[in-house]
Amino acid sequence: MHGSAASLSAVLSSWLLVLLCAVSGAYCLRRAHGWGGAAAGEAVMGFGMALMAVPLGGGGAWRQPVLGVVFCAAALHALWLLRGGAHHAHHLVGSLAMVYMTAAAVSGGGHGRGAGLPLLTGSLLLYYAGYVVLGGTRLLTAGGPAPAHGGSTELVRACRLAMGMGMLAMLLSI
Repeated sequence: MHGSAASLSAVLSSWLLVLLCAVSGAYCLRRAHGWGGAAAGEAVMGFGMALMAVPLGGGGAWRQPVLGVVFCAAALHALWLLRGGAHHAHHLVGSLAMVYMTAAAVSGGGHGRGAGLPLLTGSLLLYYAGYVVLGGTRLLTAGGPAPAHGGSTELVRACRLAMGMGMLAMLLSI
C-alpha cells in the first residue's frame, strides 16, 4: 500500500483491535463478581489493551505513564493470584508483557519503531502464538459445564482467545 491507503489501513486495524479488546474487557467485567479474581484481571487487561491500541497520532503523552502504572498494578494483582495456583501465571505474563510494551512505546516513541528487545519480543511472540493456537484448538473442541462465574465455556474461551490474538498483534507492532 502507498501513502494514505497504508495509514488508513493502520488506523482501521487499530480501531478494530480497540473494539475487540474493549468488548472482551466488557464481557470479562460482566463475568467478574466484584474486583477480585481472574475475570477482573482479564477485564483490566482488555480495557488497558483497548486504550493502548487507540491511535492518537502525536497526542496522548499522558497515556504511556498511566498505562504503565495500571499494568504494574495488574502484574501485582496477578502475582497475588499466583498464591491460588500456577494456572494464574498467564495473567502475570500478560501484565508484564503490557508493562514491557508500554516501556517500549515510551523509549521508542510509539509502536512500530523497533523499540523492543528482540529476544524478549520474540519470546513473547512465541508464547502468545502458542497460546492462540492452543486456545483455538480448545475452542474447537469446547464443551462441558459452564464456568463458575457465569457465561458459556465457549464464550469464555473465545474471549481469552481474542485477547491473546490482540496481544499477539500488539507485540508484532513493537
